[in-house]
Amino acid sequence: MAAPRPEGAANGRGSEPGSEPGTAPERDSDPWSGDGPVVKREPAVKLLNPVSGLEPLAWSEDHRVSAASSSSVAVMEVLCDPRSGAQDLLVQRSSIPLPERACVLKVGPVKEVQQVKDKLAGSKDPAVSQAFMLDRVMNPSAGGLAPLRGMKYACWSPLGCDTNGRSLLASLTLDGRLALHGSLRRLHWSPLVDLTEMYGQMLEEKGYSLPGAEVPVGPLDDPAELRRRYRMQSPVRMEWSGVCTTQEVQTNNECKDVGTVLLAVLMENGDVVIWHFQLPFLGRDSVVSCNTMRSGVSAPSVLAWWEYEHGGRKMTGLIVGSSVGPVKILPVNLKAIKGYFTLRQPVVLWQETDQIPVHNIKCISLFHPHQKCNCSLVVAARGPYVFWCLLLITKAGLNVHNSHVTGLHSTPIISMATNRYAGSIFTCSLDGSVKKLKPIFTEAAVTFKQEQVALPEGVAGRRMHGIALSPNGAYLALVSADGLVNGQHPVNRNYLVQFITLKMPEEAAAELLSSTVQNLFRQADLLDLVRLKVLRDKRIPAQLHEKLDDKLHTCGTPYPWRLKLFLYRVLYQSRQKASAETRWWLSHEDTKVFIVDEEAGEEDSEEPPAAEDSATTGTAANSCDPDGGAFEEQTSEIVAWIEEMESHLAREHMKRVLGEVYLHTWITENTSIPTRGVCDFLSSDTTYNDRAAKVLIGHIFKKMNKQTFPEYCSLCKEVLPFTDHKQAVCSNGHIWLRCVLTYQACQSLKYRRCLLQDSIARYAVPEDPDWIKRILQGPCTFCDFPLC
Repeated sequence: MAAPRPEGAANGRGSEPGSEPGTAPERDSDPWSGDGPVVKREPAVKLLNPVSGLEPLAWSEDHRVSAASSSSVAVMEVLCDPRSGAQDLLVQRSSIPLPERACVLKVGPVKEVQQVKDKLAGSKDPAVSQAFMLDRVMNPSAGGLAPLRGMKYACWSPLGCDTNGRSLLASLTLDGRLALHGSLRRLHWSPLVDLTEMYGQMLEEKGYSLPGAEVPVGPLDDPAELRRRYRMQSPVRMEWSGVCTTQEVQTNNECKDVGTVLLAVLMENGDVVIWHFQLPFLGRDSVVSCNTMRSGVSAPSVLAWWEYEHGGRKMTGLIVGSSVGPVKILPVNLKAIKGYFTLRQPVVLWQETDQIPVHNIKCISLFHPHQKCNCSLVVAARGPYVFWCLLLITKAGLNVHNSHVTGLHSTPIISMATNRYAGSIFTCSLDGSVKKLKPIFTEAAVTFKQEQVALPEGVAGRRMHGIALSPNGAYLALVSADGLVNGQHPVNRNYLVQFITLKMPEEAAAELLSSTVQNLFRQADLLDLVRLKVLRDKRIPAQLHEKLDDKLHTCGTPYPWRLKLFLYRVLYQSRQKASAETRWWLSHEDTKVFIVDEEAGEEDSEEPPAAEDSATTGTAANSCDPDGGAFEEQTSEIVAWIEEMESHLAREHMKRVLGEVYLHTWITENTSIPTRGVCDFLSSDTTYNDRAAKVLIGHIFKKMNKQTFPEYCSLCKEVLPFTDHKQAVCSNGHIWLRCVLTYQACQSLKYRRCLLQDSIARYAVPEDPDWIKRILQGPCTFCDFPLC
């Protein structure tokens, strides 16, 4: 079968009759026809309550955007669905409400604590009584006020932390409650653990004196000691580390690599609490350890993880900033973490106490083109300035270069986002201006190229509260409120989360082709730009199609096949939408063929020039006859190629599954994988001529020793033949869907489904061996999206 040319997929059917692609009618509808890549995407998501806290917007690695408000955390999942014909973003909303019960910190016996509070409130010294009355941590209901309600901060963990391989959300409320939330079911959030309560219980057991933490200053009736106990339990900010690996000793004395993650929590008194979690995180039982260390920073305001790789060794630490100015890196001892090292002593990045608060800190790992080695760029928002510090390890030791970027904003920076791949830095201030900084390396240090982000209509002029960057830098999310109307503030403000593009579809396509990630789900933001391009043009870009075909033959992974399958699904969906619009157009030009075989093209060299023109061969710009015969033929051809690519991906995954079966079964064993059925299915396919698969099947047949181990229908006990990789049908007509990962017939009411509704997978059961559980942790075979 000859590959269909991408231009032939309804090329020009979205334009006016008789127009060619790229002419004025089509360019007018192209949102990227302007000077830059910044385009507003619909819809704009309206928040039900005002935003609250610092950095209210965060974008996770699994493409979920969280917006902190006064009553909940609004979660918006940006889904890239090839079966959606809408050109708008597909956003699915969910919410994590605030706990109904206010957080009460435990600092000692209730009666004794109340007596001390009454003593402080009734003190005749105004310096003592007024300080207590104004402290909303020790005295939440000061002056008869209601306890603080709202979110203070929320951040996402890296991928692979929950049971579905997705991200967890850590939320901090204004009253000091730090909790972890997970989405165990689709669009449904559950609280997993209350870390504030756990830490309070640990402090109570240890007498409020932990190793490495601040030491007691006296009895509980001492106001300084009461204040210390409250401050050592009041979180200011928290941040997740990357996924690490530890070794766990099994009962047979074998070492097993276990995934772990760290959560660093900065307290008001300067203590840093480091929680160590085992993955996947299930609750309290997944807490491995909790360690406390002193930062030595007065009035701490923010922290961030510092990671640096040099000479194959990974170094880590914690960057802590203060509300009075200083910034420094603390060493973090990770002896149990495989492959990680730390600093010998703290490194001061900025020591001046200039009363300019540090609002946000980001760390970017880059390659230094002049020094030919990796370097670490630390940037921090300090008032209206951006503080930067370049750390570079040379033969002479650790070199530190720092300075400030001035002249960015006229008001303090309220939010900052970074692109970890390109190194770009985005900042925004309350007046609505968004700036982009691009680092440019010099021999001595680094300079920054400043650029004003031209916000589109509907976004410009609004009052900004926060920004967030998508994982691959394709989108920028902005949370804003109504600005001034006729020079006056509006009575009621509408808070919106809006999305704008930062890349052209051609740039996104190039990054998808050259990506080292090899996973469509991790690059869903780039994928969505290409999807929009195909939907608008109703064709796959020719250059992308050619490069993708070349990659199919040179790359031995299923990634290019999944990318091509995604594009053809979008192409099919664009034709479904166009069919109702174009069949009524009358055309007076000759019909162009949709697929041209290369050999046939050489034999028919005497055809008219129109059939040889590469720009028009295979197009269907004006080929709509009243009956739509050519259109239906072209659509059927696309469907045939979609089915062929799905079959190829299924066969390749079957081969990998059979390889796991062969490696982990020593004798004839009846596993949950229908091994004999999979082997027979591959052997019966005459179009599948993979010699490695045939050799593997021969070895498995010898090991099975004529055993078949068939599957049986749970309703009628008849044999379930393996004739289709998607479903199993018994002789009585009972139909069961097959697991896309193990190809077992799912005969239970509970199973997992792919985010794009491509396939299903069964849940792992306790009797499954570890190698089958690892197979069941994989993503969907057809689209790389997780199964939830």
